[in-house]
Amino acid sequence: MPLSKYKGYSLRNKVFWGFLLICFLSIAGSTILSFYILKNNAVEQSRTDLQKKAESLMSALDYSVSHTQTQTDDLPKILSNDIFEIADINNQDIIIYDLKGNFLISNKDINLIPQKKLPLGIANQVLSSDKRLDFNSYDQKTDANVTSSYMILKNNMLEPIGIVYFPFYHNDGSYFSVFNKYVNYIIIVNLLIIIFGVWLSWIISNNLTRAVTKFSDMINKVTLFDSDPKPIRYYQNDELNQLVKAYNTMILQIKEQKERLSFKEKEEAWREMAKQVAHEVKNPLTPMKLTIQNFERKFDPNDPNIHEKVKNLSKTMVDQIDLVATVASAFSQFAQLPEKHNEIFDLNKEIRTIMNVFSDEKIYFHSNKDEIMVEMDKIYLSRIITNLVANAIQAKHDDRENIINLDVEQRQKRIFITVTDNGKGIPEDLFDRIFEPNFTSKSGGTGLGLTMVRKMVEDYKGEITVQSEVGKGSTFTISLPNNV
Repeated sequence: MPLSKYKGYSLRNKVFWGFLLICFLSIAGSTILSFYILKNNAVEQSRTDLQKKAESLMSALDYSVSHTQTQTDDLPKILSNDIFEIADINNQDIIIYDLKGNFLISNKDINLIPQKKLPLGIANQVLSSDKRLDFNSYDQKTDANVTSSYMILKNNMLEPIGIVYFPFYHNDGSYFSVFNKYVNYIIIVNLLIIIFGVWLSWIISNNLTRAVTKFSDMINKVTLFDSDPKPIRYYQNDELNQLVKAYNTMILQIKEQKERLSFKEKEEAWREMAKQVAHEVKNPLTPMKLTIQNFERKFDPNDPNIHEKVKNLSKTMVDQIDLVATVASAFSQFAQLPEKHNEIFDLNKEIRTIMNVFSDEKIYFHSNKDEIMVEMDKIYLSRIITNLVANAIQAKHDDRENIINLDVEQRQKRIFITVTDNGKGIPEDLFDRIFEPNFTSKSGGTGLGLTMVRKMVEDYKGEITVQSEVGKGSTFTISLPNNV
């Protein structure tokens, strides 16, 4: 069957789409990572610029007020000229407030200063921290981020004399232009890589799937009936080479096994034939022998029913002889079971007739119905019951009398035949092998009885099961469908 018929994606498509997915994830990952790196660099650069500008402004202001012991009220006079120079050099607006937050001086016109007085909270925070205090905001007019920085101005005695405020305008979005240029370049490079990767992955996946498909087709053709399976010739030193070696080793082993099986088949066929013929001929001879011995032991010429008994004996013997003849005829056609001739009859009555050959044994028959009609071959039924009962007799325990129960039950559309004995039971190590051909635990058995029973039961779409306990006995249960 072609690969495309199987459910899901083929190996070729998995390799191709997997590589393509990795390329796209690589582009997305590198783009996102670059975005955050550039953004963090821009923020860090703004922070560094702010620090440098704050240090430069404060150094210039400190120098201007360090010549005399300046007080807060002196600031407008002392810085009246210097503040403009300092603002121009640093390209930065400067506004100075007193310690209470009142406006003192600025390089800008007072009318252009929106904040004439500092909020008391900000003034207190600046005075209490003794460090630069920054507040971030956004100015819609300039479309830029604004960092409002407040610092304490001290005189040469290190006494606070004012609060310096300067707004630092910075546009963190500048990294977007760099990012856009980077993205353009990286997309072009990655597209070239993707095109090359798609071409390369398509070639690799095609070669891989072509080799795997070839190996799969050759492996599927290998059977025990293949006269000469061909080895695979593969000269690449990769992982597939191990698969090829395993395949070539396998076909060599198959050739060896076929030669061994061919020889064993012929030998085993004749052995099996001989065992089955011996077993199937012996099977009806045993009840014939028991019947004659029983009749001889109980023979009474003065018995008023002697003619009826002789008639029954004759009928039993003729039935068993017919069975031998039927079996012999069947084995003449290559050891096949007798052809089935189904007929409808009362199962209870037929089983009682079959049990007559075991009259010396304690066999108790039970049925949940007076009449159970079935459609099957009487010879098959006879061989099934005879085998199971004979096995139950042979399983007799040495310390107690052998008792066998034969139960027949009809439950809805199924018939159950159960043969139970109180014999030795089946050992655990032999339990799973009792239905194997040629397996027997008896010294004189051929091991075909239960195998034949199972085959005949399965011919009627039934099943046979066994339960056993060592020292207590065994129970064989046959379940058959009943369509009568």
